[in-house]
Amino acid sequence: MTTTATPPPTRTTGGGNLIRTLYRHRRWLWLVFAVPSAVLALLIMVVLPPDQTLDNVGEWLFKVSPFLFAVPAVALFPQVRTAPALIALAVVGYMAYLDTEMVMRIQEYGRTVETDPAAFVPVYQFELFIVTFIVLFALMAYRLGGARTANVLKTGIAGILIVIAGLNDLTFWALNEVWSAGSRPDVLAWASHIVVFVGGPPSVVTAVVFMLVHLVLAAVVLLLPLGRWIDRALDLETSRRHG
Repeated sequence: MTTTATPPPTRTTGGGNLIRTLYRHRRWLWLVFAVPSAVLALLIMVVLPPDQTLDNVGEWLFKVSPFLFAVPAVALFPQVRTAPALIALAVVGYMAYLDTEMVMRIQEYGRTVETDPAAFVPVYQFELFIVTFIVLFALMAYRLGGARTANVLKTGIAGILIVIAGLNDLTFWALNEVWSAGSRPDVLAWASHIVVFVGGPPSVVTAVVFMLVHLVLAAVVLLLPLGRWIDRALDLETSRRHG
């Protein structure tokens, strides 16, 4: 008599049920993250006055929140046939608005720097916006090129960690020709996103440690088997073995 192996029973967990529910609604799930990201970005960039410094961790979290919502929105974005047109449209948006706006803000800074102590703040604000746009643009190209949600999500989280690591603050300290030899500051007072975590202007050593911690975390995120965990939650591995 021939017997047929019975597939092992599937264990149901709360986390697995949640992932399966989200997976069933994946076509429109990206909007759940895209809408708050857009609203928060408009609030920070248009409604509220530009601000170069952070006063506490809560303000830091608020300022980075559009980025935090945008990454899963991109990771969940459907892989549509119009992908080449969407990428080209993003390039048009960059050249038609972002590039021009940045140049205009720099010109305004040049006209007012002698009389306005806060003249650089709008330039700084828009520069951060452009950095975010570049990271999200790369993620969107990765997603529309066929990358699965788990890989895009990991890459996006790693990108956020690298952006907030303070690498550009250290290169600004090291490469800025405003300071002559031997006159470079001992602390990075302008790196307020580090200040709110360490309790004061970080020394160069503290900033380097802060950066290395974030780079290590980014590497750990990239190495996580997130795709395998999601497959297991969706019972995809089981279906492959017994299908």
